[in-house]
Amino acid sequence: MNDWDTLNCCWCGDDVEPPRWELGYRVCLVCGEEQAIKERASWCIAPMHKSNYILVTDRKDLVGLNNKGGLVR
Repeated sequence: MNDWDTLNCCWCGDDVEPPRWELGYRVCLVCGEEQAIKERASWCIAPMHKSNYILVTDRKDLVGLNNKGGLVR
């Protein structure tokens, strides 16, 4: 186990709980939540034609997704 002095957040320097540190997280809960919010902001849920929904994380995946929508550029 590491010393308490080394269990500091990489971003803000605040304390990180030992169980969280052992799981491999090197950021505190507050900084981790901010990072997660930024990551989720780029996600998009798109419906497939006569099918289910898909999670789109790359904008290029949306091109031609709806093959019933007409011209695809």
